[in-house]
Amino acid sequence: MIEVRVAHLGLDRTTNTPVVILQEKEGERVLPIWIGPAEASAIAMELAGVKFARPLTHDLLKQLIVGLGAKLNRVLITQVKENTYYAELDVRREDHVIQIDARPSDSIAIALRLNAPIFTQEDLLELTSVDTGESAKDGTALDADSLKTYLQNLDPEDFGKFTP
Repeated sequence: MIEVRVAHLGLDRTTNTPVVILQEKEGERVLPIWIGPAEASAIAMELAGVKFARPLTHDLLKQLIVGLGAKLNRVLITQVKENTYYAELDVRREDHVIQIDARPSDSIAIALRLNAPIFTQEDLLELTSVDTGESAKDGTALDADSLKTYLQNLDPEDFGKFTP
């Protein structure tokens, strides 16, 4: 397992879909995950430190975990199947560990609220190709090195304007 952090959050102009870019904490590899607008907003609000008078869904989940005397040990981005990413919340209460299946976007939003580390599988960081909408002329997707270069050279403005 490799620890990652939220490096960027933006809007993919090609698909008009929010994307969260996770980067390994001790390295340069990245993992882009296209997410829904509500989850992107929840992540953006937490990154910006925006608080509401009433709890939103991810704030409610934070309060449930804390209120039950549990701790979010970590979030695991576990796999990708048919372009869908999977994650687990690793929750500990006393000597019990509960692993809860969750979407990566929700898991990231909750991890940020609880200051929990986020991990992913080595093989997800080493995907041989990812289609970013910037395909080569022959229609093939960018390879991992090309994707890394592409993402490292992006300015947040390249994703377009994203307003939570």
